Amino acid sequence: MWLEILLASVLGFVIYWFISRDKEETLPLEDGWWGPGTRPTAREDESIRPFKVETSDEEINDLHQRIDKFRLTPPLEDSHFHYGFNSNYLKKIISYWRNEFDWKKQVDILNRYPHFKTKIEGLDIHFIHVKPPQLPSGRRPKPLLMVHGWPGSFYEFYKIIPLLTDPRNHGLSDEHIFEVICPSIPGYSFSEASSKKGFNSVATARIFYKLMLRLGFQEFYIQGGDWGALICTNMAQLAPSHVKGLHLNMALILRNFFTLTLLLGRRFGGLFGYTERDMELMYPFKEKFFYSIMRESGYMHIQCTKPDTVGCALNDSPVGLAAYILEKFSTWTNSEFRYLEDGGLERKYSLDDLLTNVMLYWTTGTIVSSQRYYKENLGQGWMAHKHERLKVHVPTGFAAFPCELVHVPEKWVKFKYPKLISYSYMARGGHFAAFEEPELLAQDIRKFMSVLERQ
Repeated sequence: MWLEILLASVLGFVIYWFISRDKEETLPLEDGWWGPGTRPTAREDESIRPFKVETSDEEINDLHQRIDKFRLTPPLEDSHFHYGFNSNYLKKIISYWRNEFDWKKQVDILNRYPHFKTKIEGLDIHFIHVKPPQLPSGRRPKPLLMVHGWPGSFYEFYKIIPLLTDPRNHGLSDEHIFEVICPSIPGYSFSEASSKKGFNSVATARIFYKLMLRLGFQEFYIQGGDWGALICTNMAQLAPSHVKGLHLNMALILRNFFTLTLLLGRRFGGLFGYTERDMELMYPFKEKFFYSIMRESGYMHIQCTKPDTVGCALNDSPVGLAAYILEKFSTWTNSEFRYLEDGGLERKYSLDDLLTNVMLYWTTGTIVSSQRYYKENLGQGWMAHKHERLKVHVPTGFAAFPCELVHVPEKWVKFKYPKLISYSYMARGGHFAAFEEPELLAQDIRKFMSVLERQ
């Protein structure tokens, strides 16, 4: 009797496993209204309007007055970046920002690419749309949507765009030529923030999907890191028949079994499919996972619970805002930079680039709405949303940068993305891949496309 029960249980489990293991379930493509008030009865204006970034002397004078009034707190001796942004180095940032940084010049740089806005689900959506300057006869560019995260912006992609749209003039072959669309997440930079609660990554994915359709693309490619990785994942879950390929440089893989394998992987890594490189990037476990997550996730707990409170201070103080944002560009680029007095910021970025990104939060007043995105997506806890439990059934490429906050082995990525066809251990780089290592990321996107087209 017990043997029969055992056999029946095993058989039932095997049948369930075969039925459910790769069920290509999608997210429902619903609708929404995120503008103020009730949804109008009239049809939404679907026009695409040119947009230009602008500034004024009044805006710059107000910034300078606020910088002049900032009060510094001396750092502890030998604290480097262990306590956050070191105020000794912050003095250099403040001085450069106040006396040398040319915001009008940076605005001109921002306007080098064509900007547009269009209304979708009640929100004014901002995006840049860059077409190839020239195409070989008979060729069509590949439409590629690239999505940023926090605390970044569409500006992160400015250095990678010419590598994708004009490869021949940048030392690359013209085998793959892209037409690049970089939207701002609603509530970031020039995209209007939601007036209603609940605006999460799935709503964003639906809006960006509608944007691509509005631009005339029935099929397209998508790429993202940070929130952009989740938004692009959701787009592939919502409309897999329209997404020809998905490329990521970050992935959120939530699975209890993987946590268990981490505890045993130091001794039995091969049994769990871990390579030697995986082992180097994941161990010692306490430092690479536990301590790292505890050290770098404090901001997340604040923004997942009460983002508006800290947002009041950040939206009022440009120096406070810069310290809050730029600290992430230090330790998320390389965790070892916390041992440096200057946080290693200028090893990878120019002050002009860093401050331009900060200014896109300051001049638009969007730090609060950008932080609310954490509460809407993570405030209900892990595995609270359907998309977290769904796999992604579109061809996927993944670039594993060695200094990313948490390394994700190929085995983990393939669980969530069964059609993973390209996985690369990148030579260097961290969280802000397009901003920090545009050449490497462009090469991996092109590699993914080559593999995809050979299939």
